[in-house]
Formats: sequence, structure tokens, C-alpha cells
Amino acid sequence: MYGPKRMSTPTGPKPALPYPEHDKLGPLGTRTSAIHDAAALRGVLVRAFEAAAKDARDAVGAIDKDAATAVHQARKALRRARAVLGLVGAALPKGERSAVKAALQEARRALSTVRDHAVAPKMLGQLPLGDDDRATADHVLANAAEAMPAATETQQLLAESAARAAAQAEALQAALPHEVDWNTVAEGIRTTYGEARRASEAAKRSKPWFHTWRRRSKELVYQLELVADHAGPRVAAIHSELSGVTDTLGPAVDLIMVREFVATYAQGITPGAVEHLRAAIDGELDERMKAARKAARDAFRQKPKKLEKRITKSVRRDLAPPDEGKGAHDLHG
Repeated sequence: MYGPKRMSTPTGPKPALPYPEHDKLGPLGTRTSAIHDAAALRGVLVRAFEAAAKDARDAVGAIDKDAATAVHQARKALRRARAVLGLVGAALPKGERSAVKAALQEARRALSTVRDHAVAPKMLGQLPLGDDDRATADHVLANAAEAMPAATETQQLLAESAARAAAQAEALQAALPHEVDWNTVAEGIRTTYGEARRASEAAKRSKPWFHTWRRRSKELVYQLELVADHAGPRVAAIHSELSGVTDTLGPAVDLIMVREFVATYAQGITPGAVEHLRAAIDGELDERMKAARKAARDAFRQKPKKLEKRITKSVRRDLAPPDEGKGAHDLHG
């Protein structure tokens, strides 16, 4: 009765681990990552696409709180889905890859007008304009307000975009092989970076290419963010480097949009007043584009193949056992 207590042996099911099984540490401290397992890696990528589709669906329910934020969240989710598509593109049949890509583009483009109506007033309000240009800008915004899509129309557009994204998640799941290895993912990153790099060169001569540069750069950042979640600090450092550059492109892209927005809603305004306002926008735009190109110069200097090797080496070092990683602190390979 008063002897030492005996430990009872549990006979029920084991308690759930407080962490995902694939994230546990091995006996020597080696991190187990989905990157090491082609089947697990496929699962990570499919789930990332499905999560983006869910975010697009959730944006539909958020429209009552703030339509502009809901549209922004939906477009961001669709951009993330396209980034994932880029990572698995080499593993998909060409026709299926093109179909999913086109559907995502269509879904995002359908929300562009609503997005422009939300961003243009803010950008025009921030510009340092003279009295005449400010009056012209106010006239443009008044014209645009009359053409603003109704809330019900915006909600319908969001719902249609979310439905397209959900359908593409199913298509991706059906078309993707049972395994997706690291080489496929690395090729996807290399391709996206190469497209962004070419656009950055073309952007020196063309404003539309500047917009393309930002799109591909955003997708590249989302891709690296996903990889870094399953790798470690070295890949996270590359992600941060490129993410910082992408942030500098945003304001310039918004001004390119505002420039066209002014031309679209110039009804009842003299051509001279419109051109004067656009000239003021161009002055600010040129400065923003110049600063963005300067900030991005080093980040986009590497050739695509070299960046791919750098990222692959960083992944390998992030996931190496502690003894193997000693002294391997150079993120630039």
C-alpha cells in the first residue's frame, strides 16, 4: 500500500506530435525536409496551390468589410498560385500548364479594374501637384467614381475568380506526376528569375516591361519564400534580398497604372490639362523607375543558371547535418 508507485503503461493511441512529422529533428540534429522526398515535395506544392485558391475564396466573404482589401487579397492569392505553377511547370504536360496559366491570368485580370479604382485615388493624392493639376486629378477621380463597379458586381467578379482558382487546383492535382523532385523546382525558379531578369533589361526602354518585371519578381519571391520554409536561413537570406528589391518596384508600377487611368477617365477635360497632369506623373515616375533599377542592379546581375546553383547550394547547406555545415556560411556560393 505504501510501497513505491508503479508506472502504468498507456494502452491507447499515441498523443499527436506537437510538430509535423516531416519537420522533426533526427538523432544527429539533421532536419528532415520535404525537399529530400519527391513525393512529399509534390504534396507541399499541391497544398500551397490549394491554400492560394482558398485565400482567393476567403476574399469573397471579406468584401463586406473592405472591398479594396478583398480584391487585393484575391489578386495576391492568384499571384501565389501562379508562382507555385511556375515551380511545377516542368513536370506538367505543356497543354495543361498553358491552360492553368491562362485561367489564372484571366481570373486576376478580371479584378484589375476594381483594383485600379482603389489604388488611383491614393496615388494621385500623394503626388506633389500644382493647383491646376490637382483640379484636373479631382475631375478624373470624379469621372472614375461614376464608372466604379457596384459592390455586387465586384463580389461576383471575386466569386468567379475564386471558382477558376479552385478548378485549377483540381486540374493541377490530376495532371501532376506522383513525384516532383528538387531539380524540377530549381528549374522553375531559374525560369522565373530569367523572365524577371529579361524584363528588367527591357524595362529600360519600355514602361509595360517594367510592369512585367514586377510580376515575375513577385512570383520569384513567393517561390523562394515557399522553398525557404522547407530549407533554412541561407535560402531565407536570398528571399529577403530579392523581396526588398521587389518592394521598390511597386510604387513605380502603380504610377504607370495611374498614368493610363488619367487617360481613361479624362472625359470633359481639355487635352492640354490631361497632358500637363500626365507630364507631372511622368516626372515622378521617371525618378521612381530610376531608383528601382539602381536598387535592383546587383540582385539581377547573376545569370539564371548561376542563381539556380546558388539556391541549390544554399538548400543543401541549410539541410546538411551540423558537422557538414560548419564553415559553410557563404550564401553567395
